[in-house]
Amino acid sequence: MATVPVLPARARVSITARRTGSLAALAALIASLVAPISASAADPLTITTPYPAVSVSAGAKVSFQLTVKADQERQVSLSVSGAPASWGPAFRGGGFIVDGVTATKGGTPPDVRLDLTVPADATGTTSMTVVAKSGGLTASLPLSVRVNQGGGGSVAMTADYPTLKGVASQTYNFSLSLSNDTPEDLTFSLAAQGPDGWTVTAKPSGQSQAASAVVKAGEAATISVEADPPADADAGDYPIQVSATAGDQTANQQLGVTITGSYKMTVTTPDQRLSASGGAGSTINETVRIQNDGSAPLTDVTFDKTAPSKWDVTYSPATVDSIAPGSYQDVTAAIKPAGDAIAGDYVVNISAKSKESSGNADFRITVETSPIWGIVGLLLIAAIIAGLVWVFRAYGRR
Repeated sequence: MATVPVLPARARVSITARRTGSLAALAALIASLVAPISASAADPLTITTPYPAVSVSAGAKVSFQLTVKADQERQVSLSVSGAPASWGPAFRGGGFIVDGVTATKGGTPPDVRLDLTVPADATGTTSMTVVAKSGGLTASLPLSVRVNQGGGGSVAMTADYPTLKGVASQTYNFSLSLSNDTPEDLTFSLAAQGPDGWTVTAKPSGQSQAASAVVKAGEAATISVEADPPADADAGDYPIQVSATAGDQTANQQLGVTITGSYKMTVTTPDQRLSASGGAGSTINETVRIQNDGSAPLTDVTFDKTAPSKWDVTYSPATVDSIAPGSYQDVTAAIKPAGDAIAGDYVVNISAKSKESSGNADFRITVETSPIWGIVGLLLIAAIIAGLVWVFRAYGRR
């Protein structure tokens, strides 16, 4: 029977350690050999785009966003081959037409794109190649544009509430959805037309000054329309036309506003005179005229006042049920100044309010000195004179 030698524990540990060290050294050697190969495999110049093949309708504009990268800072020239001259190919960046860009390592790639305009009579698929060159380095990017005849999609404009109703003094706001069911992004110019005397505007929602809207392919944008009728607009139905145009694509939407009437109240007097006079504590009756200068009735008219302290104002009648358009209602305002009011001019504001409108006017009330005090004064003066006469007669002889 063979005898198997048994190594001491210390020897086994040493052998295991040597094996582990050998494996680690081998791994490090492989990594050192592979790393230079991977680094050298990186392209020193590349040009890419996220969507190299697109389908559009004839007459559309096409843009390819380009990303140019380099292993170090390089001046890169750009050109395109295979694109028909009638398509007007142009590289754009920084707001200019450019012929090249500066690419750097690790930095933000330059913002550059290739713009094309597909002619209205274009058909089939057109292939082209974008070439980037820097010294002896060259990178190519194949592109493809397919003209989708008869399948370019359409645009549409819709409104959840195309008709609104209210008074002439109100501003009407519509919310429209402008959808782009075409294969490319479209820039729409917006226009709105209302009746004579109306102010109507259309703009992208949330943009107070914009007159156009960019709607991406397959998406929709919200258009806000504001219609402001003239204050004296008669009751009736008023049409509003809204349109959005992008090239040969047009979307229209018919809107409408129903005016129930205009409301305007004027507070005055029959002779247009807004002044009166009277003594302190006395009652001054003033005829107040409530005029309906609108095109719809005023209903449930009530009255109020703003007057100096301790003054009282009452109305007869206290309320008016209705005042027809172009008509008026006279009301008597009984104005009573305070009993201790000092002579002078005071302002009393008389106001009227209905369910639909309101109005007010300032009346100048002159408080006069009471004639009783004048008589009392004369009597006092007479009494003093009589007293003096008696004194002179009684004592003048001595």
